[in-house]
Amino acid sequence: YAVFKPTGFGRFALYQKITEKKPFTSSEQEEWNRVVARFHKACKTAQEKDVPMLIDAEESWMQDAADQLIEELMETYNKEKAIVFNTLQMYRHDRLDYLKDLHEKASEKGYYIGMKVVRGAYMEKERERAKEKGYRSPICDSKQMTDENYDNAIKFMMENSKMALFAGTHNENSSYLLMKLAEKHHIKNDDKRLWFGQLYGMSDHISFNLAKEGYNVAKYLPFGPVRDVMPYLIRRAEENTSVAGQTSRELNLLKTERQRRKL
Repeated sequence: YAVFKPTGFGRFALYQKITEKKPFTSSEQEEWNRVVARFHKACKTAQEKDVPMLIDAEESWMQDAADQLIEELMETYNKEKAIVFNTLQMYRHDRLDYLKDLHEKASEKGYYIGMKVVRGAYMEKERERAKEKGYRSPICDSKQMTDENYDNAIKFMMENSKMALFAGTHNENSSYLLMKLAEKHHIKNDDKRLWFGQLYGMSDHISFNLAKEGYNVAKYLPFGPVRDVMPYLIRRAEENTSVAGQTSRELNLLKTERQRRKL
């Protein structure tokens, strides 16, 4: 897999303007055309090299524009299998409905859906902006609702054959559920339509045990300038420490492994 953020291809302000349904100036339209051309060049190369392309999700106030563009890319490059993947942030209460609507569109137009499904990493930023601007927060009211949203999304995807799922999760329960769903729907452990993913250096006990059972597992390795990568890693660490028991679980597992190695 190759992974990109939409704002790696173009300015955040352009996506935001489309999402807010504001008209472009002529120079902005030319700039956006170049952004679209970059996406097509990357996706065409991904298709030729048979390397799936995961496109990250970002803040909700720019995401509609990214979703719209990625749907067009899926329609173009996912005719035979999923090459282009969008990302669903399941801490957003509207994402399950979006997935179901997209399934209807894809079924009508005859293309495969590729989705990386995550819980999300901009929760505080989303809530603060919603409060400041006076609109309803797009974030689920509780972690339990987010967990249910996540599990319902992977259930829906596993029930539909023309979908490919990359499950980005450090959650043990969701990982167990996905294994059971694969068995229920007679999907082989190494079926290329199903991948699990965890961040490099986190939740290795999930990654290694899944790999041992023959599942497709990827470790997500951010790459780029330090000034850009560090804020991303800090958000991931904050996201994981916000999960009850996550930090102590990691530390206890590391302690046990050190003792096993007599370090």
